[in-house]
Amino acid sequence: MAEIKVPELAESITEGTIAQWVKKVGDRVEKGEFIVELETDKVNAEIISEEAGVLTQILAEEGDTVLVGQVIAVVEAGEGAAPAPAAPAQEATPAQAQEAPKPAPAAAATTPVVEETSGERVVASPAARKLAREKGIDLAAISPVDPQGRVRVQDVAAHGTAPAASSAQAVPAAATGGPLVFAPAAESGRVTIEKMSRRRQTIAKRLLEVKQSTAMLTTFNEIDMTNIMALRKRKQEEFVKANDIKLGFMSFFTKAVVAALKKYPYVNAQISGDEIHLNNFFDIGIAVSTEEGLVVPVVRDANSKNFAEIEKNIAELAAKARDKKLGLNDMAGGSFTITNGGVFGSLMSTPIMNGTQAGILGMHSIVNRPIAVNGEVQIRPMMYVALSYDHRIIDGKDSVGFLKTVKELIENPEDLLLNS
Repeated sequence: MAEIKVPELAESITEGTIAQWVKKVGDRVEKGEFIVELETDKVNAEIISEEAGVLTQILAEEGDTVLVGQVIAVVEAGEGAAPAPAAPAQEATPAQAQEAPKPAPAAAATTPVVEETSGERVVASPAARKLAREKGIDLAAISPVDPQGRVRVQDVAAHGTAPAASSAQAVPAAATGGPLVFAPAAESGRVTIEKMSRRRQTIAKRLLEVKQSTAMLTTFNEIDMTNIMALRKRKQEEFVKANDIKLGFMSFFTKAVVAALKKYPYVNAQISGDEIHLNNFFDIGIAVSTEEGLVVPVVRDANSKNFAEIEKNIAELAAKARDKKLGLNDMAGGSFTITNGGVFGSLMSTPIMNGTQAGILGMHSIVNRPIAVNGEVQIRPMMYVALSYDHRIIDGKDSVGFLKTVKELIENPEDLLLNS
Protein backbone atom coordinates (compact mmCIF):
# COMPACT_ATOMS: atom_id res chain seq x y z
CA MET A 1 0.00 0.00 0.00
CA ALA A 2 1.26 3.49 -0.86
CA GLU A 3 -0.06 6.76 0.51
CA ILE A 4 -0.37 9.76 -1.81
CA LYS A 5 0.67 12.86 0.12
CA VAL A 6 0.69 16.57 -0.71
CA PRO A 7 4.36 17.23 -1.59
CA GLU A 8 6.48 20.16 -0.48
CA LEU A 9 6.41 22.63 -3.38
CA ALA A 10 8.16 25.70 -1.97
CA GLU A 11 9.08 27.11 1.41
CA SER A 12 6.26 29.67 1.30
CA ILE A 13 3.53 27.16 0.31
CA THR A 14 1.94 25.24 3.20
CA GLU A 15 -1.44 24.27 1.75
CA GLY A 16 -3.42 23.98 -1.44
CA THR A 17 -6.83 23.14 -2.88
CA ILE A 18 -7.74 19.93 -4.70
CA ALA A 19 -8.57 21.24 -8.18
CA GLN A 20 -9.28 18.02 -10.08
CA TRP A 21 -8.92 14.27 -9.70
CA VAL A 22 -7.95 12.68 -13.00
CA LYS A 23 -8.33 9.19 -11.56
CA LYS A 24 -11.21 7.70 -9.61
CA VAL A 25 -11.44 4.91 -7.05
CA GLY A 26 -10.84 1.55 -8.76
CA ASP A 27 -8.70 2.97 -11.58
CA ARG A 28 -5.34 1.43 -12.45
CA VAL A 29 -2.44 3.79 -11.67
CA GLU A 30 1.08 3.52 -13.06
CA LYS A 31 4.19 4.65 -11.22
CA GLY A 32 4.85 8.31 -11.98
CA GLU A 33 1.35 8.84 -13.42
CA PHE A 34 -0.44 12.15 -12.82
CA ILE A 35 -3.51 11.48 -10.67
CA VAL A 36 -4.58 14.79 -9.11
CA GLU A 37 -4.16 18.51 -9.77
CA LEU A 38 -3.44 20.75 -6.77
CA GLU A 39 -4.08 24.50 -6.86
CA THR A 40 -1.77 26.62 -4.69
CA ASP A 41 -1.35 30.33 -4.17
CA LYS A 42 1.08 30.56 -7.06
CA VAL A 43 0.85 27.58 -9.41
CA ASN A 44 -1.12 24.45 -10.17
CA ALA A 45 0.90 21.34 -9.35
CA GLU A 46 0.43 17.84 -10.77
CA ILE A 47 0.74 15.18 -8.04
CA ILE A 48 1.90 11.78 -9.21
CA SER A 49 1.75 8.28 -7.74
CA GLU A 50 5.06 6.88 -6.53
CA GLU A 51 3.81 3.32 -6.90
CA ALA A 52 1.86 1.29 -9.45
CA GLY A 53 -1.41 -0.29 -8.42
CA VAL A 54 -5.08 0.52 -7.94
CA LEU A 55 -6.45 3.74 -6.47
CA THR A 56 -8.49 2.36 -3.55
CA GLN A 57 -9.21 5.49 -1.50
CA ILE A 58 -9.66 9.21 -2.16
CA LEU A 59 -9.44 11.08 1.14
CA ALA A 60 -9.96 14.66 -0.08
CA GLU A 61 -12.65 15.85 -2.48
CA GLU A 62 -12.30 18.45 -5.22
CA GLY A 63 -12.49 21.89 -3.63
CA ASP A 64 -11.07 20.73 -0.27
CA THR A 65 -8.12 22.53 1.32
CA VAL A 66 -5.22 20.20 2.12
CA LEU A 67 -1.90 20.72 3.94
CA VAL A 68 1.61 19.81 2.81
CA GLY A 69 2.28 16.25 3.97
CA GLN A 70 -1.40 15.34 4.26
CA VAL A 71 -2.47 11.95 2.91
CA ILE A 72 -5.07 12.48 0.18
CA ALA A 73 -5.27 9.04 -1.45
CA VAL A 74 -4.19 5.43 -1.15
CA VAL A 75 -2.84 3.18 -3.91
CA GLU A 76 -2.69 -0.60 -3.35
CA ALA A 77 -1.11 -3.37 -5.37
CA GLY A 78 -3.38 -4.92 -7.97
CA GLU A 79 -4.74 -4.57 -11.46
CA GLY A 80 -8.13 -3.03 -10.72
CA ALA A 81 -11.41 -4.85 -10.56
CA ALA A 82 -14.29 -4.60 -12.96
CA PRO A 83 -17.57 -3.50 -11.36
CA ALA A 84 -19.63 -6.39 -10.02
CA PRO A 85 -22.58 -7.34 -12.28
CA ALA A 86 -25.95 -6.24 -11.04
CA ALA A 87 -28.08 -8.96 -9.45
CA PRO A 88 -30.98 -10.13 -11.66
CA ALA A 89 -34.27 -8.51 -10.85
CA GLN A 90 -36.85 -10.66 -9.14
CA GLU A 91 -40.57 -10.23 -9.18
CA ALA A 92 -41.96 -9.33 -5.80
CA THR A 93 -44.55 -11.60 -4.23
CA PRO A 94 -47.79 -10.03 -3.00
CA ALA A 95 -46.51 -10.29 0.57
CA GLN A 96 -43.22 -8.63 -0.37
CA ALA A 97 -45.08 -5.89 -2.20
CA GLN A 98 -47.13 -5.13 0.87
CA GLU A 99 -44.01 -5.06 3.08
CA ALA A 100 -41.97 -2.88 0.72
CA PRO A 101 -40.99 0.37 2.48
CA LYS A 102 -42.52 3.55 1.24
CA PRO A 103 -40.19 6.14 -0.31
CA ALA A 104 -38.96 8.77 2.13
CA PRO A 105 -40.48 12.23 1.82
CA ALA A 106 -38.64 14.58 -0.50
CA ALA A 107 -37.89 16.95 2.36
CA ALA A 108 -35.94 14.23 4.16
CA ALA A 109 -33.87 13.22 1.16
CA THR A 110 -30.17 13.84 1.40
CA THR A 111 -28.11 15.49 -1.29
CA PRO A 112 -27.12 12.76 -3.75
CA VAL A 113 -23.52 12.11 -4.70
CA VAL A 114 -22.79 13.59 -8.09
CA GLU A 115 -21.59 11.10 -10.67
CA GLU A 116 -20.68 12.12 -14.18
CA THR A 117 -22.67 9.82 -16.39
CA SER A 118 -20.95 10.70 -19.66
CA GLY A 119 -17.88 8.79 -20.72
CA GLU A 120 -15.84 11.98 -21.10
CA ARG A 121 -14.74 13.91 -18.02
CA VAL A 122 -16.31 17.34 -17.75
CA VAL A 123 -13.90 20.27 -17.47
CA ALA A 124 -15.05 22.47 -14.57
CA SER A 125 -13.63 24.83 -11.98
CA PRO A 126 -13.21 23.51 -8.42
CA ALA A 127 -15.92 25.89 -7.18
CA ALA A 128 -18.32 24.64 -9.85
CA ARG A 129 -17.67 21.00 -8.92
CA LYS A 130 -18.24 21.73 -5.24
CA LEU A 131 -21.50 23.57 -5.90
CA ALA A 132 -22.67 20.78 -8.21
CA ARG A 133 -22.04 18.22 -5.49
CA GLU A 134 -23.99 20.31 -2.98
CA LYS A 135 -26.92 20.70 -5.38
CA GLY A 136 -26.82 17.11 -6.61
CA ILE A 137 -26.35 18.14 -10.23
CA ASP A 138 -24.57 16.04 -12.84
CA LEU A 139 -21.94 18.28 -14.46
CA ALA A 140 -22.45 16.50 -17.78
CA ALA A 141 -26.03 17.82 -17.87
CA ILE A 142 -24.95 21.46 -17.68
CA SER A 143 -24.57 23.61 -20.81
CA PRO A 144 -21.66 26.00 -20.10
CA VAL A 145 -21.49 29.55 -21.44
CA ASP A 146 -17.71 29.32 -21.86
CA PRO A 147 -16.93 28.70 -25.58
CA GLN A 148 -14.17 26.27 -24.50
CA GLY A 149 -16.72 24.16 -22.63
CA ARG A 150 -15.46 24.78 -19.08
CA VAL A 151 -18.26 24.67 -16.52
CA ARG A 152 -18.16 27.57 -14.08
CA VAL A 153 -20.02 28.18 -10.86
CA GLN A 154 -22.44 30.54 -12.65
CA ASP A 155 -23.46 27.71 -14.99
CA VAL A 156 -24.16 25.40 -12.06
CA ALA A 157 -26.13 28.07 -10.21
CA ALA A 158 -28.24 28.81 -13.30
CA HIS A 159 -28.89 25.15 -14.15
CA GLY A 160 -32.55 24.23 -13.74
CA THR A 161 -33.49 27.35 -11.81
CA ALA A 162 -36.64 29.36 -12.42
CA PRO A 163 -36.31 33.00 -13.46
CA ALA A 164 -35.62 35.19 -10.45
CA ALA A 165 -38.23 37.56 -9.19
CA SER A 166 -37.85 41.11 -10.35
CA SER A 167 -37.54 42.40 -6.82
CA ALA A 168 -37.33 41.16 -3.25
CA GLN A 169 -40.60 40.69 -1.42
CA ALA A 170 -41.20 43.07 1.46
CA VAL A 171 -42.88 41.42 4.44
CA PRO A 172 -44.31 43.27 7.45
CA ALA A 173 -42.43 42.49 10.66
CA ALA A 174 -45.71 42.04 12.54
CA ALA A 175 -49.41 42.05 11.81
CA THR A 176 -49.75 45.33 13.70
CA GLY A 177 -47.24 47.02 11.43
CA GLY A 178 -43.54 47.69 11.79
CA PRO A 179 -40.36 47.91 9.74
CA LEU A 180 -40.30 46.03 6.46
CA VAL A 181 -37.98 43.02 6.25
CA PHE A 182 -36.54 42.21 2.81
CA ALA A 183 -35.53 38.74 1.76
CA PRO A 184 -31.75 38.43 1.31
CA ALA A 185 -30.70 39.14 -2.26
CA ALA A 186 -28.97 35.77 -2.61
CA GLU A 187 -32.12 33.90 -1.56
CA SER A 188 -34.28 35.85 -4.01
CA GLY A 189 -32.00 34.86 -6.89
CA ARG A 190 -30.83 38.42 -7.57
CA VAL A 191 -27.25 37.65 -6.55
CA THR A 192 -25.00 34.68 -7.33
CA ILE A 193 -22.47 33.95 -4.60
CA GLU A 194 -19.16 32.55 -5.80
CA LYS A 195 -16.34 31.60 -3.46
CA MET A 196 -13.02 33.19 -4.41
CA SER A 197 -10.45 30.70 -5.64
CA ARG A 198 -7.25 30.35 -3.67
CA ARG A 199 -5.32 32.15 -6.40
CA ARG A 200 -7.81 35.00 -6.59
CA GLN A 201 -7.59 35.43 -2.81
CA THR A 202 -3.80 35.57 -3.05
CA ILE A 203 -3.89 38.08 -5.90
CA ALA A 204 -6.28 40.30 -3.91
CA LYS A 205 -4.10 40.09 -0.81
CA ARG A 206 -0.86 40.90 -2.65
CA LEU A 207 -2.33 43.83 -4.58
CA LEU A 208 -3.75 45.30 -1.38
CA GLU A 209 -0.39 44.90 0.35
CA VAL A 210 1.35 46.79 -2.48
CA LYS A 211 -1.16 49.64 -2.28
CA GLN A 212 -0.79 49.89 1.50
CA SER A 213 2.99 49.47 1.78
CA THR A 214 4.27 51.65 -1.09
CA ALA A 215 4.06 55.29 -2.11
CA MET A 216 2.74 54.40 -5.55
CA LEU A 217 2.41 57.09 -8.18
CA THR A 218 1.73 56.89 -11.91
CA THR A 219 3.05 59.02 -14.76
CA PHE A 220 1.78 58.89 -18.37
CA ASN A 221 3.00 59.51 -21.88
CA GLU A 222 1.90 58.63 -25.43
CA ILE A 223 3.77 56.87 -28.19
CA ASP A 224 3.42 57.29 -31.94
CA MET A 225 3.43 53.69 -33.18
CA THR A 226 3.81 54.58 -36.88
CA ASN A 227 7.47 53.60 -37.32
CA ILE A 228 7.35 50.40 -35.31
CA MET A 229 4.24 49.22 -37.14
CA ALA A 230 5.87 49.96 -40.49
CA LEU A 231 9.02 48.08 -39.44
CA ARG A 232 7.02 45.03 -38.33
CA LYS A 233 5.12 45.03 -41.63
CA ARG A 234 8.35 45.17 -43.66
CA LYS A 235 10.19 42.51 -41.67
CA GLN A 236 7.41 40.18 -40.54
CA GLU A 237 7.61 37.61 -43.35
CA GLU A 238 11.39 37.45 -43.21
CA PHE A 239 11.34 37.22 -39.41
CA VAL A 240 8.83 34.35 -39.39
CA LYS A 241 10.81 32.37 -41.98
CA ALA A 242 14.03 32.79 -39.99
CA ASN A 243 12.65 32.20 -36.50
CA ASP A 244 9.33 30.35 -36.87
CA ILE A 245 7.53 32.93 -34.72
CA LYS A 246 5.87 36.28 -35.36
CA LEU A 247 7.51 39.57 -34.49
CA GLY A 248 5.24 41.21 -31.93
CA PHE A 249 5.28 44.45 -29.97
CA MET A 250 6.33 42.84 -26.69
CA SER A 251 9.91 42.19 -27.79
CA PHE A 252 10.30 45.85 -28.78
CA PHE A 253 8.89 47.06 -25.47
CA THR A 254 11.01 44.58 -23.52
CA LYS A 255 14.14 45.79 -25.27
CA ALA A 256 13.15 49.44 -24.71
CA VAL A 257 12.46 48.78 -21.02
CA VAL A 258 15.87 47.13 -20.54
CA ALA A 259 17.60 50.12 -22.15
CA ALA A 260 15.63 52.53 -19.94
CA LEU A 261 16.40 50.49 -16.80
CA LYS A 262 20.12 50.71 -17.57
CA LYS A 263 19.77 54.47 -17.82
CA TYR A 264 17.60 54.79 -14.69
CA PRO A 265 18.77 51.98 -12.35
CA TYR A 266 16.56 52.96 -9.40
CA VAL A 267 13.51 51.88 -11.43
CA ASN A 268 15.11 48.42 -11.41
CA ALA A 269 15.57 48.42 -7.63
CA GLN A 270 13.62 47.44 -4.53
CA ILE A 271 13.50 48.41 -0.86
CA SER A 272 14.59 45.99 1.85
CA GLY A 273 14.18 47.51 5.29
CA ASP A 274 16.23 50.70 5.26
CA GLU A 275 18.31 49.58 2.26
CA ILE A 276 17.89 50.03 -1.48
CA HIS A 277 18.88 46.99 -3.52
CA LEU A 278 19.90 47.97 -7.05
CA ASN A 279 19.46 44.95 -9.32
CA ASN A 280 22.25 44.37 -11.81
CA PHE A 281 20.14 41.89 -13.76
CA PHE A 282 17.16 42.40 -16.06
CA ASP A 283 14.52 39.74 -15.43
CA ILE A 284 11.36 41.20 -16.94
CA GLY A 285 7.98 39.94 -15.79
CA ILE A 286 5.29 39.74 -18.48
CA ALA A 287 1.74 39.82 -17.09
CA VAL A 288 -0.44 37.08 -18.57
CA SER A 289 -4.20 36.85 -18.09
CA THR A 290 -5.53 33.35 -17.37
CA GLU A 291 -8.96 32.02 -16.54
CA GLU A 292 -8.09 32.04 -12.84
CA GLY A 293 -6.42 35.45 -12.70
CA LEU A 294 -3.30 37.35 -13.63
CA VAL A 295 0.10 35.66 -13.40
CA VAL A 296 3.51 37.18 -14.11
CA PRO A 297 6.07 34.73 -15.55
CA VAL A 298 9.56 36.12 -16.00
CA VAL A 299 11.79 36.47 -19.08
CA ARG A 300 15.26 35.86 -17.60
CA ASP A 301 18.23 38.01 -18.60
CA ALA A 302 16.23 39.88 -21.22
CA ASN A 303 19.24 42.11 -21.87
CA SER A 304 21.15 39.17 -23.37
CA LYS A 305 18.32 37.88 -25.59
CA ASN A 306 17.57 38.93 -29.17
CA PHE A 307 14.07 39.74 -30.47
CA ALA A 308 13.33 36.18 -31.57
CA GLU A 309 14.45 34.70 -28.25
CA ILE A 310 12.27 37.12 -26.32
CA GLU A 311 9.22 36.41 -28.51
CA LYS A 312 9.68 32.64 -28.14
CA ASN A 313 10.24 32.93 -24.39
CA ILE A 314 7.06 34.99 -23.95
CA ALA A 315 5.03 32.60 -26.12
CA GLU A 316 6.25 29.58 -24.14
CA LEU A 317 5.49 31.20 -20.79
CA ALA A 318 2.04 32.35 -21.92
CA ALA A 319 1.20 28.82 -23.14
CA LYS A 320 2.35 27.32 -19.83
CA ALA A 321 0.26 29.88 -17.94
CA ARG A 322 -2.91 29.06 -19.90
CA ASP A 323 -2.28 25.30 -19.49
CA LYS A 324 -1.55 25.72 -15.75
CA LYS A 325 1.96 24.36 -16.26
CA LEU A 326 3.92 27.28 -14.78
CA GLY A 327 6.43 26.34 -12.12
CA LEU A 328 7.50 28.47 -9.17
CA ASN A 329 10.83 29.17 -10.90
CA ASP A 330 8.94 30.64 -13.87
CA MET A 331 7.56 33.46 -11.71
CA ALA A 332 10.21 34.11 -9.05
CA GLY A 333 12.70 36.95 -8.96
CA GLY A 334 11.50 39.45 -11.58
CA SER A 335 13.00 42.95 -11.33
CA PHE A 336 10.41 44.89 -13.40
CA THR A 337 7.04 44.08 -15.00
CA ILE A 338 5.24 44.91 -18.25
CA THR A 339 1.47 44.55 -18.53
CA ASN A 340 -0.58 45.06 -21.69
CA GLY A 341 -4.20 46.04 -21.04
CA GLY A 342 -4.49 47.02 -24.68
CA VAL A 343 -5.22 43.43 -25.69
CA PHE A 344 -8.56 43.83 -23.87
CA GLY A 345 -9.25 47.30 -25.28
CA SER A 346 -7.99 49.43 -22.37
CA LEU A 347 -7.22 53.00 -23.41
CA MET A 348 -5.55 54.08 -20.17
CA SER A 349 -4.96 52.66 -16.69
CA THR A 350 -2.79 52.93 -13.58
CA PRO A 351 -1.20 49.47 -13.18
CA ILE A 352 -0.34 48.23 -9.68
CA MET A 353 3.25 47.19 -9.05
CA ASN A 354 4.13 43.52 -8.74
CA GLY A 355 5.36 42.36 -5.33
CA THR A 356 8.46 44.18 -4.08
CA GLN A 357 9.36 45.66 -7.46
CA ALA A 358 9.66 49.43 -7.78
CA GLY A 359 7.98 49.87 -11.16
CA ILE A 360 5.59 48.49 -13.76
CA LEU A 361 4.95 49.64 -17.35
CA GLY A 362 1.38 49.59 -18.64
CA MET A 363 0.74 49.33 -22.39
CA HIS A 364 -2.67 50.14 -23.86
CA SER A 365 -4.73 50.08 -27.07
CA ILE A 366 -3.37 51.51 -30.29
CA VAL A 367 -5.90 54.07 -31.50
CA ASN A 368 -5.80 56.28 -34.60
CA ARG A 369 -5.99 59.87 -33.35
CA PRO A 370 -5.34 63.32 -34.84
CA ILE A 371 -2.05 64.80 -33.61
CA ALA A 372 0.15 67.69 -34.65
CA VAL A 373 3.17 66.64 -36.76
CA ASN A 374 5.52 69.41 -37.93
CA GLY A 375 2.73 71.96 -37.64
CA GLU A 376 0.17 69.81 -39.48
CA VAL A 377 -2.66 67.67 -38.14
CA GLN A 378 -2.22 64.01 -39.07
CA ILE A 379 -3.97 60.79 -38.13
CA ARG A 380 -1.46 58.56 -36.35
CA PRO A 381 -1.68 55.22 -34.47
CA MET A 382 -1.13 56.30 -30.87
CA MET A 383 -0.71 54.36 -27.63
CA TYR A 384 -0.91 55.72 -24.09
CA VAL A 385 1.69 54.22 -21.75
CA ALA A 386 1.81 54.43 -17.96
CA LEU A 387 4.59 53.91 -15.44
CA SER A 388 3.51 53.18 -11.88
CA TYR A 389 6.46 53.48 -9.49
CA ASP A 390 7.40 53.56 -5.83
CA HIS A 391 7.95 57.22 -5.03
CA ARG A 392 9.98 56.30 -1.94
CA ILE A 393 13.01 55.48 -4.10
CA ILE A 394 12.13 56.87 -7.53
CA ASP A 395 11.84 60.62 -7.99
CA GLY A 396 9.59 62.27 -10.55
CA LYS A 397 12.59 63.19 -12.70
CA ASP A 398 13.69 59.57 -13.06
CA SER A 399 10.17 58.25 -13.63
CA VAL A 400 9.43 60.78 -16.34
CA GLY A 401 12.87 60.25 -17.90
CA PHE A 402 12.38 56.47 -17.91
CA LEU A 403 9.03 56.70 -19.68
CA LYS A 404 10.38 59.29 -22.13
CA THR A 405 13.26 56.93 -22.99
CA VAL A 406 10.83 54.08 -23.71
CA LYS A 407 8.77 56.43 -25.88
CA GLU A 408 11.77 57.60 -27.92
CA LEU A 409 13.08 54.07 -28.49
CA ILE A 410 9.70 52.75 -29.65
CA GLU A 411 9.16 55.72 -31.95
CA ASN A 412 12.67 55.16 -33.39
CA PRO A 413 13.03 51.37 -33.26
CA GLU A 414 16.34 51.36 -35.12
CA ASP A 415 17.90 52.94 -32.02
CA LEU A 416 17.10 49.77 -30.07
CA LEU A 417 19.96 48.08 -31.94
CA LEU A 418 22.38 50.57 -30.38
CA ASN A 419 21.14 49.72 -26.90
CA SER A 420 21.15 45.90 -27.25
